[in-house]
Amino acid sequence: MMDKINQALDKIRPSLQMDGGDVHVVDFNEATGVLKVELLGMCSHCPMSQITLKQGIEAEVIKAAPAVKSVIAV
Repeated sequence: MMDKINQALDKIRPSLQMDGGDVHVVDFNEATGVLKVELLGMCSHCPMSQITLKQGIEAEVIKAAPAVKSVIAV
């Protein structure tokens, strides 16, 4: 499962890095389907980070790994 998650994040990562940010997996709870990530760099302070998290990161990860039900930033 983590391979699928990381592959999805690797597709998104270049866009985040172009803006001075990145994303790091903190934890994935298989029982609940909740993926916890940490937004790094400029992404951690960006006012658009919640949109990026839900419409970008979460959408791509769920498409690649349907066991993921939601993605939250910690």
